[in-house]
Amino acid sequence: MNPLDELSAAAVTRFHSTLIEFLKHGGEAPVIPSTALWQAIDQNHRCNIALWDEEDQAHRRDVPDSAIANSKRLIDGHNQRRNDAIERIDEQVPNAWPNVPETARLHSETIGALIDRLSILSLKIFHMDWQTRRADAAHHAISRERLARLQEQRSDLASCLDELIRGCLAGTLRFKVYRQFKMYNDPKFNPCLSDSSAKPSS
Repeated sequence: MNPLDELSAAAVTRFHSTLIEFLKHGGEAPVIPSTALWQAIDQNHRCNIALWDEEDQAHRRDVPDSAIANSKRLIDGHNQRRNDAIERIDEQVPNAWPNVPETARLHSETIGALIDRLSILSLKIFHMDWQTRRADAAHHAISRERLARLQEQRSDLASCLDELIRGCLAGTLRFKVYRQFKMYNDPKFNPCLSDSSAKPSS
């Protein structure tokens, strides 16, 4: 089975919303295909959820600096795993392509990058929706306006994902996996994490 046949923006956004609800409020866990592609989509979304929660902790002002430093390290770890998951999503896609000609139009974003953006939007929508219903807040009207804008943005981005999937299957669109090359977590490339005194030249 072609892994792209089971992938659609509707399935992705439904999974994103269901997983957030499950992790935040309990209930029924989302069911996804047991494929490497969907495992990577799941991992990416879980990392974004963890990132959101840890970013909230990192902005607290009622904790010692050591707690903020620990949150920053956790954020770096979540972000690295998030980017690794994006790359795993994209690694699954070329195997599903037909013989895509070099003349196929090069898309600026990958399927993994679009799914990651949809994941982040689902989190914004979840939290903005909560703001519209907060009993202790007076910004309900602003929150409803922003929620509608976020939902429109997700709908538009979902259409872009479906267009890219269709183009890849038809051989009319292609994208390149460039790799993120994150350097801040790697002692080989970040002198501040090693004994090296080397610094980038100006």
